Amino acid sequence: MNRRLLNQGLLAFAASVSLLLALPVHAADEAPDALIQRLTQEALDTIAADKAVQSGDVARIVELVDEKVMPHVNFRRMTASAVGPGWRRASPEQRQRLEAEFKTLLVRTYAGAMGQAQNLSFTVRPLRAAPEDKEVIVRTLIKGRGDPVQLDYRLEKTPGVGAGWKIYNLNVLGVWLVDTYRSQFAQEINAKGIDGLITTLTERNKANAATSTGAATPANQAKG
Repeated sequence: MNRRLLNQGLLAFAASVSLLLALPVHAADEAPDALIQRLTQEALDTIAADKAVQSGDVARIVELVDEKVMPHVNFRRMTASAVGPGWRRASPEQRQRLEAEFKTLLVRTYAGAMGQAQNLSFTVRPLRAAPEDKEVIVRTLIKGRGDPVQLDYRLEKTPGVGAGWKIYNLNVLGVWLVDTYRSQFAQEINAKGIDGLITTLTERNKANAATSTGAATPANQAKG
């Protein structure tokens, strides 16, 4: 496996960890590093066992996302951060559309590469956080062929119903996912407004659906 394919596999692995979560009832009491340890192992087990996920079956991946992920990831915060200042100007309907199209974009971006996210191992690095911290970064090392790659997660502790640690951003190969999209989305908003961004995302998702012959990375998406 060359470096390019390994990087695609690691990107897919990062996405699949955030796409294939299954949090039990006791998650509110689970430490953030223990949570990432468990979720990462569950993601690896799911990839190894589910042939549809390995093949990049978008319908199957969307099913898993809706069933297991959305209640447990602060996806609204993730979308708002990616959209940037324009989020405050967006109407409730526009925000709903942005969330839906952004989720579809992420799923289709990584679906084709998930088959490469196999035969990997990982370690969770010691957590540097105080017990009272409400936001933390959990750092992991992903090991495959070649040098280990650092994969970091930003999590926040949420109160109330569904309380517990929730992922709202991740860093793979030195790039924070939300930051990558923020720069792309800002250009669209400045040129075409919020509705223009929604239209662009919709068209990009349709194009990805029509040409789902492999993985697209955020860098490749920027060229579209």
